[in-house]
Amino acid sequence: MITRGRRRHDTLRDQIADAVKHMLGQNGYRHGNKETFWALKNVSFEVEAGEVIGLVGQNGAGKSTLLKILSRITAPTNGVVDIHGRVGSLLEVGTGFHHELSGRENIYLNGAILGMKKSEIDRKFDEIVAFSEIEKFIDTPVKHYSSGMYVRLAFAVAAHLEPEVLLVDEVLAVGDAAFQKKCLGKMEGVAKEGRTVLFVSHNMAAVEHLCNKVFLVQNGEITFSGNAKEGIDRYFVSGAGEAEGSDGKPVDLTLASGRPKQVRSLLKRLELFNGDGKPLCGNIQIGGTLKARVSFRLENPSAAFDIILGIDNHLGQRVFTASSEFQPGRSEQVRRDDQTMICEIPNLLLVPGEYKIKVVLNLNGRAADWVENATRIKVVESDYYKSGKVPRTGLIVLDQHWSLEPNRLS
Repeated sequence: MITRGRRRHDTLRDQIADAVKHMLGQNGYRHGNKETFWALKNVSFEVEAGEVIGLVGQNGAGKSTLLKILSRITAPTNGVVDIHGRVGSLLEVGTGFHHELSGRENIYLNGAILGMKKSEIDRKFDEIVAFSEIEKFIDTPVKHYSSGMYVRLAFAVAAHLEPEVLLVDEVLAVGDAAFQKKCLGKMEGVAKEGRTVLFVSHNMAAVEHLCNKVFLVQNGEITFSGNAKEGIDRYFVSGAGEAEGSDGKPVDLTLASGRPKQVRSLLKRLELFNGDGKPLCGNIQIGGTLKARVSFRLENPSAAFDIILGIDNHLGQRVFTASSEFQPGRSEQVRRDDQTMICEIPNLLLVPGEYKIKVVLNLNGRAADWVENATRIKVVESDYYKSGKVPRTGLIVLDQHWSLEPNRLS
């Protein structure tokens, strides 16, 4: 439970902010009353040793709060949590490491927190560093790490220090595709070793592959507990995971919930159009033209930049990536603080279904801002092959030509 009320003033900034809110009547506790919001309520479950549980649900449903309670970062207002065994957790970026300490020191610190002896950590140390792929920076204070480096080391520590229970939130989105695949492989190995895993993710393909059971969290309650495939189906049927933008209106990326907390907001606006230049109202036929208009801000106008659009299917699988870096003979654009780039995909050859679009801004070759599930589109059937038949399986549609020739085996 989260209670909003009067709190201790940590800094002069907090005091000033609360004073302003009080004057404007925006403090949330008028006339001395407290406004109470239950992040989780009536949640009760048991997880057996060796189970791999997927926690799915829309943003704000309470999944991350549940993991924080299980990892003892947040204390429950009511009820108790009974966990047998050491708990390793990888929650939001920034949790669990001391920023002033080096990567090496943080490995030993985390091991000590888990109750491990120095000899145990020594035995795993080389394996952790090798997995994280940051050997050159292992003695650098982690406050100088990029978010990707931080997650690499944090996951390596959480997965290799042999906790009986591993809690993983949706932080792997920060890593690149190769590292995500590596992490999923390690989690699969941890599960096969008989350890317990609770995994929060919007990547339904990963959930279905890794988990033998799913908890569907809605409005702070677990509304389904059971088979992974059935839980994922209920997740989509309930409308969870739907994004803004299916009505053809521009998407305000500054307010998007799919941006990690530590990322500064540089992406501003996303608009989708069809081949006629009209706003796309959610649906596009197989082979149709999709135009995307992305507005963003450059803090340094001289920085090299690229816009990336990732299209994922309903299971979270990446089926197509469009990037301005693929444009041959690309000329430098006019440099200014506010920029807009337009991407046109003349033949969107995807099988019918719903797809989510991720938007990424790269600066000098590194992701500076990104928004998961910024909007969604629905690809609907069309007579693309001029045969009256519609492809419904697989991921993409490709041109194909068939012919009959005489049997030459006789």
